[in-house]
Amino acid sequence: MMRLLPFLLTLLTVSNAFSQHNQRFTRQDTLRGTLGPERAWWDVTFYDLQVRVYPDTKSIEGTNVMHYRVTGAANRMQIDLQQPMELKKAVQDGKELTFVREGNAFFIDMPANQPKGQVKSIALTFGGKPREAKNAPWDGGIVWKTDSLGRPWIASACQGLGASVFWPNKDHQSEEPDSMRIAVTVPAQLTNVSNGRLRSVKDGPEGTRTFTWFVANPINNYDVALNIGHYTHFSDTFKGEAGTLPLDFWVLDYHLAAAKKHFGVVKPMMQCFEHWFGPYPFYADSYKLVETPHLGMEHQSAVAYGNQYKMGYRGKDLSGSGWGLKWDFIIIHETGHEWFGNNITTKDIADMWVHESFTNYSETLFTECRYGKEAGNAYLQGIRKNIANDVPIIGPYGVNTEGSGDMYYKGANMLHTIRQIVGNDEKFRQVLRGLNKTFWHQTVTTEQVEDYINKTTGINFDKVFDQYLRHTQPPVFEYAVADGQLKYRWVADVKGFDMPLRVTAGTGKPILLEPTGEWKAMPLKDGARFTIDPNFYILVKKN
Repeated sequence: MMRLLPFLLTLLTVSNAFSQHNQRFTRQDTLRGTLGPERAWWDVTFYDLQVRVYPDTKSIEGTNVMHYRVTGAANRMQIDLQQPMELKKAVQDGKELTFVREGNAFFIDMPANQPKGQVKSIALTFGGKPREAKNAPWDGGIVWKTDSLGRPWIASACQGLGASVFWPNKDHQSEEPDSMRIAVTVPAQLTNVSNGRLRSVKDGPEGTRTFTWFVANPINNYDVALNIGHYTHFSDTFKGEAGTLPLDFWVLDYHLAAAKKHFGVVKPMMQCFEHWFGPYPFYADSYKLVETPHLGMEHQSAVAYGNQYKMGYRGKDLSGSGWGLKWDFIIIHETGHEWFGNNITTKDIADMWVHESFTNYSETLFTECRYGKEAGNAYLQGIRKNIANDVPIIGPYGVNTEGSGDMYYKGANMLHTIRQIVGNDEKFRQVLRGLNKTFWHQTVTTEQVEDYINKTTGINFDKVFDQYLRHTQPPVFEYAVADGQLKYRWVADVKGFDMPLRVTAGTGKPILLEPTGEWKAMPLKDGARFTIDPNFYILVKKN
């Protein structure tokens, strides 16, 4: 997800810094962000979600039949469903179970017989008026809007806030079902588009129509999407690394002509991303772009699109380089999440840099792929103006809280810096592809990603990761030229920081310095040319 408008950047990052330094976490934060004893003894295998949406009353009712594998011994189950939604009934093996509510969590008393290794199911009936998103996707919930003709246009957007804002589940980022069925009933004149492939459309009583979608791959809860409106559909195919990928486009009926022209970028985008990241991760579920009443979201196999058919980010270039106006930001960024965020998902939201840093860098790689390496470098260097260096990128664990918004621009620049140190673009490409292959459809930790990069490059980047992800400031390269010498060192928070740095000194031929925290020196005539490779994201202090 892309969160920051350029003109709001300072306000939002200052607010983010204040909240992280002063936030006091509650039991509700822990219940949401930690796999406590009522969550730890079972793993979800399948969700069968049936939802009826009432546009006139902005309400939802339904049943989620949740299948799970028993992994330990316990007699209470935590189910998440946020206020003001209500869990009305929980049934297992034909028996209605008792439960109590504590804020956004329900604790269900389970029958004593929950044999380890067995797959059980529980039917959760729910309903109510879910939280309404006032400014999606930043303020999450359900979007209840109308299109330009005054017709209902509804969507879900709940990353961070969580899918439990409108349906009951085990709402923790580490938990993904192996597959899922999503059946959504709406007034018959409307269409619902959700994740996966459309299995059936059936007319029902009271002038309703039910759209049933099936997701064949693991999916994170926040990706499960409702998109309801007066949609029309067109399709295409992409001949990719894993075969023929169906491309489906669902747009408001009066935008059909504009969409057919504007969405032409999808095939070249797929070619670029498969080159860098490996096969699209969800061939079995297809790829969809769905027009939404909010800006956008990386809903797996049903990417939400609301950029109004403009180039850039709502018509703006986030880099200021000019290259950001050559392509539609939302299509590129949100699709990049299919690899980083949806294929590879972090277990804790504190590690969201894995989603956002790599995906932000996908914008640079797409620019490079289409317009050349210098264009990609210019775009990447241009987005640095949006870095706040307010608080660390990695947030506090176990409380469902992200770190700094710098996970976007700063995180991408960290990855670009690592690419320079690797010094071999093909090797770096294989790292990106290898991450997606090694952690295919998995949830991961920061440590797993860091260790993989270290192992496959043969370079220990531990101190680099620590400085950029766990501290506020990037490293400072301090240098002086005097008496025929270049003197230089790193000033950094991480003890023993020793990241290599490419510079041009005197002759015009780039060399790789190896600064440390101690002053070093090399011959350099006074007045001789000395430049630092701008592809390294650092701060520079000249004495």
